[in-house]
Amino acid sequence: MGNSMLMLAYLLASISFIVGLKMLSHPETAKKGNLIAGAGMFIAILATIFLYEEEGQTLGNYGWIFSGLLIGSVIGWMAAKKVQMTAMPEMVSLFNGMGGACAALISLVEFAHLQDMVNIAGASIQVSGTLEALPDEWRDVLYSNKITPVSLWIIVAGLVIGSVSFAGSMIAWGKLRGKIKDIRFKGQQALSLLMLGVMVLMAILLWWNASIIGADSESDLLTNAALFYGLFAVALLYGVFFVLPIGGADMPVVISLLNSFTGVAAACGGFLYENKAMLTGGILVGAAGTLLTILMCRAMNRSLKNVLLGSFGATGAQAVQSGEQGSYKEISLNDAAMMMNYAERVMIVPGYGLAVAQAQHACHELEKLLSARGVEVGYAIHPVAGRMPGHMNVLLAEADVPYEKLLEMEAANELFPRTDVVLVLGANDVVNPAAKSDPASPIYGMPILEVELAKQVIVNKRSMKPGYAGIENELFFKPKTSMLFGDAKKVLQELVAALKDI
Repeated sequence: MGNSMLMLAYLLASISFIVGLKMLSHPETAKKGNLIAGAGMFIAILATIFLYEEEGQTLGNYGWIFSGLLIGSVIGWMAAKKVQMTAMPEMVSLFNGMGGACAALISLVEFAHLQDMVNIAGASIQVSGTLEALPDEWRDVLYSNKITPVSLWIIVAGLVIGSVSFAGSMIAWGKLRGKIKDIRFKGQQALSLLMLGVMVLMAILLWWNASIIGADSESDLLTNAALFYGLFAVALLYGVFFVLPIGGADMPVVISLLNSFTGVAAACGGFLYENKAMLTGGILVGAAGTLLTILMCRAMNRSLKNVLLGSFGATGAQAVQSGEQGSYKEISLNDAAMMMNYAERVMIVPGYGLAVAQAQHACHELEKLLSARGVEVGYAIHPVAGRMPGHMNVLLAEADVPYEKLLEMEAANELFPRTDVVLVLGANDVVNPAAKSDPASPIYGMPILEVELAKQVIVNKRSMKPGYAGIENELFFKPKTSMLFGDAKKVLQELVAALKDI
């Protein structure tokens, strides 16, 4: 009865994950989808705690389990309440890293169990002379699927993928916080290939030596342990070197890839424990993350091979930290308001600066005011604007901006030649023409919003400092471009006030 109820709970949880994921694909249903998937996870956790049984024994240790759940829930709740929208990519990296660490810990614990069982079996064989002479319950354990080579491979896969995800996510978190710089050096790809080769070799040696039941001597166990923990160390190193060279607008792609790694590692845990909910959740996260990574690679004109080898974005070109490309001109608030007021079409390009200033509500007010005066207003959304896929969509949805006003990059680029004014709010690299015209640029090949095709461009920034990729933007020095300096929220509020006076 208990097992049937557990299976039913896992089935409900799996269905909720699928339904929730489907609803997350649209901004209008995303919030409800998130709640449904969360409810499914809640059901799966409670069912596992209270209904799981093995040989008539329940999990027990309720004090420890609920203490851990309580501490983790409180920390997660407080972190989610405090985090700013601009810090969401950092939070995603941090939480993703925790998921990878959990998957790696499962592998570490289960390998220790394997070693214990093999040790017991070896000692028993020495006493009894043959495995067949072991007590039935021991023989059953030894022949169970927990110690087959398949289980060993699953444990190793969970360890490697989870460790890479954990170490890589921690480096990504540090880079997004500005604590870790991009590090590139000669021979980086060769080093990555070498580490991948070492991991494959160590995994094969471990499988060869550990034939588990045959590995009953103390030296075998020590060799297995050395190979396993060595593999763990190399995987952590690979995760670090994998993300260190990546920077600029490439970071969202890597975060997506690491997210898919964590999903695959969790699915390994689901295989190991025959936990249907964990398996389904891991597969969904892994598959969704992989598809998103592939789509983003295509959208950014990047190679998935280079991502896996850790050379993403490392084109050999160095970011230009200084050296302006000419003179730029400024525009006053009143002139900017006048220009937009008499335009037929205005396109707003939201970026990281908008998110930092929390200016989405002021931006929506400007859009409503212009629309009320007959100006056609739209938002041009770059796939990685704000440093994370969907970041700008969520931010603008928070201000109740109608979803139909959000234009994807391809649609926006078609409209720019017929747009009178483009207002760029804190975006930099995603509107830099160097991505198309300068092969030496670190962002060369990345699709951009072609705002330079519009009749007039107004760029709001705090200063002329380069963007996240660390390169100058030639757009700012073009004759049709005017700079409007200041905090995005303050500037938008003043623009609204100036428009009302016209």
